[in-house]
Amino acid sequence: MSGVNRGQANAVSEQHNQENMLSRLRGSLKSRTAAVSEDQENLPPKQASNRAVLAPLQINNQRGKTQNQRGAKQESSQSLSCKNEDSSKSCHEKPSTKQSFQIHVDEPDGACIKKPLQVVEAVKAETEESPLPIDDAVARLRQPLSTIDIPSAMDVSFDSPMDMSVIEGEEKPFNVNAVPEYAAEIHTYLREMEVKTRPKAGYMRKQPDITNSMRAILVDWLVEVGEEYKLQNETLYLAVNYIDRFLSSMSVLRGKLQLVGTAAMLLASKFEEIYPPEVAEFVYITDDTYTKKQVLRMEHLVLKVLSFDLAAPTINQFLTQYFVNQSVGKQVESLAMYLGELSLVDSDLFLKYLPSQTAAAAWVLANHTVTGGSWSKSLMEMSGYSLDDLMPCVEDLHQTYLNASQHAQQSVQEKYKGPKYHSVSTIKVPTKLQLN
Repeated sequence: MSGVNRGQANAVSEQHNQENMLSRLRGSLKSRTAAVSEDQENLPPKQASNRAVLAPLQINNQRGKTQNQRGAKQESSQSLSCKNEDSSKSCHEKPSTKQSFQIHVDEPDGACIKKPLQVVEAVKAETEESPLPIDDAVARLRQPLSTIDIPSAMDVSFDSPMDMSVIEGEEKPFNVNAVPEYAAEIHTYLREMEVKTRPKAGYMRKQPDITNSMRAILVDWLVEVGEEYKLQNETLYLAVNYIDRFLSSMSVLRGKLQLVGTAAMLLASKFEEIYPPEVAEFVYITDDTYTKKQVLRMEHLVLKVLSFDLAAPTINQFLTQYFVNQSVGKQVESLAMYLGELSLVDSDLFLKYLPSQTAAAAWVLANHTVTGGSWSKSLMEMSGYSLDDLMPCVEDLHQTYLNASQHAQQSVQEKYKGPKYHSVSTIKVPTKLQLN
């Protein structure tokens, strides 16, 4: 019995030893796997990049991380399997640590990627030892360009209209009307167009319901409108031209005369001004005598009568040409402009003259009043008018100049009293003309 009991005790102790060994092996497996997972979880976090990372880059990084985890698990399992084998067999085949691809991770801004110095020096030595051969044709093309011989007839001085240089930090002043290359052609064209856009001289005799005095009141009112809305002088001249051309073809009742003038001023503003007044403004200045619809319908009628030909040469344009050709003082220019606007009021005297003639007469009278001079030779050659040709218009304009202070309409007189025009309307008028 003692032998049987001793055998049973040995068998129980051997079974117990085997169970302890299995438990130790299982515990070691758990600890190894826990250590692997714990090491992976406790990896130091990667430095975040300052730039915004796109979604595909995030996906690639996650894939790389999972693949690294899979590689670590495979390595641990292979090491465990090697230890579980017989001690006589060794694990000569180790898993390869090299990967078939590389994962690119964006570095922070400002990180400098250093190239291998040896590669750079090798490339530099190779380029120094074997320079590329340059063909003769290519070498000739690389020679500096030859200088261009500019003909002496071409004006390349700093006074050229195309000169955009800057003088002492300011833009170089340039007169847009000073175009000597085209001055003769421009003057010839204006002289041809003034004949085509000329109103009839005696049209007022055919008007059944309006008179010259009514027209003078209308022009005087338009002068006030131009001053109220700060319009250009050219706008006033164009509006008067449209009125006279319209009245030369259409009979107008006195109740509609102001409507014609309003529509003409609206058209001239649209043609000449950068920011013309609105239609509602023109309705307002008539004290709501006419509606907006009436103004627009009259504008349409004026356009049809004028055949949409709005680019008419005026006294102001010819005066500008004369000033460019023959330089005079600012006071002479303002006085000539004043005399030109006085001629707009009285149609019965000045419609028989062309705008170029009236402008020349205004220049002669203004120059004689201020400086005592007369019609210059250069202006005579440019315009084709001699002093004898201009004398009838000069005498009529002189008479108008003498009677300006007693005229019923005083808007032009008041306009040129201001310092903007050097107060030329207050200059003493010579009673007699002594022109040579």
